[in-house]
Amino acid sequence: MRVLFATYSDKTHFIPMVPLAWALRAAGHDVVVATQPKLVDVVTGTGLTAVEVGRDNQLWRFLEKRPDRFEETKGKPAAPYAAAELPADEVSWDYLVSGYREAVPWWHRMINDPMIEPLVEFARHWRPDLVVWETNTFAGAIAASVVGAAHGRLMWSLDYFGRTRTLFRDLRDRRPPDDREDPLAQWLGGRMAKWGKGFSEDLVVGHFTVDHLPDSLRMATDLHHVPMRYVPYNGTSVVPRWLWEPPARPRVALTLGVSAVHQFGGYPVDVQDLLDSLADLDVEVVATLPESEQAKLRRVPDNVRLLSFVPLHALVPTCSAVVHHTGPGTMCTTARYGVPHLALPKQYDEPFLADGLVRAGAGLSVPADAATGAAVRERLVRLLDDPAFRAGADRLRAEMIAMPTPAELVDPLCELTAKYRGRAA
Repeated sequence: MRVLFATYSDKTHFIPMVPLAWALRAAGHDVVVATQPKLVDVVTGTGLTAVEVGRDNQLWRFLEKRPDRFEETKGKPAAPYAAAELPADEVSWDYLVSGYREAVPWWHRMINDPMIEPLVEFARHWRPDLVVWETNTFAGAIAASVVGAAHGRLMWSLDYFGRTRTLFRDLRDRRPPDDREDPLAQWLGGRMAKWGKGFSEDLVVGHFTVDHLPDSLRMATDLHHVPMRYVPYNGTSVVPRWLWEPPARPRVALTLGVSAVHQFGGYPVDVQDLLDSLADLDVEVVATLPESEQAKLRRVPDNVRLLSFVPLHALVPTCSAVVHHTGPGTMCTTARYGVPHLALPKQYDEPFLADGLVRAGAGLSVPADAATGAAVRERLVRLLDDPAFRAGADRLRAEMIAMPTPAELVDPLCELTAKYRGRAA
């Protein structure tokens, strides 16, 4: 069958798609990735075939010009999606509707509108059987629906969109028929009208959702959930020679991601303070920091190995603990290898994921705003000294290993494609 992956131009959202795309291709299926121009080189760098559609979105440029909008969303999911973290009885109809009114124009349209028409044009030419779309990329659902392809979302983190939509539908269905405003449906339906079609709920949540988070960390929804084991992928990389041998003393990785630097101007923690606080511990600290952040350091303790990059899937198995920002990729890679976590969450999905790690007994957490060197040191010593955290991390690893691999998901996806293909909106 022909499988079209669709994603807007965000590398961190595309990377989780790669293992499934390659599993499908290795099984003999035709696979292409449609994306905006900025991401084309990243796609081709994975060995997959790229299709350039539309123009790059201006989301981050908009946020840079509108600091008021950035401050409204910084540190928490944007409205209405913050509702996904709340009990259903604490969510109001007015909050959801007003949140959608805000989110559709400055977020969803800004990302998707530049690529909808060219993506549909390509889909009408190539005629995919299945479209797998990144959860923000509603353009993928539109293209699939226009050509009658089956389609599903592939999650890269928590399902804020699906959970919020579940809450919205429940409240909407209790409203009077003349008081059921739906800004998201109005936008999507308006785009579909160009091809003589209308809105359906699968345009928001797909026919199914592929999710690599284990149940203990996942945000539950009432949607068709298809679990898939997380396979770490870091892009093109080389394993350095020093990783060939076991460490002489406990190794601790410190990795705080790249989004904080590239999109938010720097890390929310004082890296110098963190490194200084660990200087007298009998551990080897492997700190991965972009060169711009390395230049800010005044000193590097003797027990610190400072690097710009090392493939995380090669580093983590050699570690006794990982100190990280709770980014989904870093967190899942650490969990995949059964290593205890010290989470330093700051914003968006990070606090929710960190709470899940603590509940699972797989690690400890301290908010980035409170992550002083002393606080990090105290928790790290606990992680290294108490075997209960390794046991909790092992349980989480076992939960992830029990999930189907991308290769094992190929046949079920073929069955889902046969089930849903032809159900155009």
